[in-house]
Amino acid sequence: MELVKNIFFNTDKLTPNTTVKISYTGKFFQDGSTNVYIHYGFGNEWEGLVDAEMVKTELGFQIEVDLIDKETFNFCIKNEKDEWDNNGGTNYIFQIEHPENSLLVIDNLGRKPSKRLRKSYILTKKVKLAIYKMLIYIPKLITGNYKKKTEEF
Repeated sequence: MELVKNIFFNTDKLTPNTTVKISYTGKFFQDGSTNVYIHYGFGNEWEGLVDAEMVKTELGFQIEVDLIDKETFNFCIKNEKDEWDNNGGTNYIFQIEHPENSLLVIDNLGRKPSKRLRKSYILTKKVKLAIYKMLIYIPKLITGNYKKKTEEF
């Protein structure tokens, strides 16, 4: 997902307590900088401030960041010459989306039964596929029309 020109994330949504991979293809990648660092924090006060070196790849400079439970993820980029890419002075600021808790089913112990829901969804899909195959192939077996058609030259 590209949220801002030259900044890419490996996910559609930034959510708390997840790891996101950031790819930067901005001016420092384009001008051939060798060392690029990300300076990031969370919320309006830039809590948990971190400076980390990004890894240069064919796809740009990349790094994985663990997102915490705050409202925003803020960062800017600098190179080895101490030049900054701070989005024209406004920094790169992205909203961290929080899941809607009213839609989650929680059992008696306070756990989310996500695996149970996922297993029932997969089972439902398998049953539907089996019924579909029976409806298609049983009539063919009964009529004897189950052989592949061969091309005539």
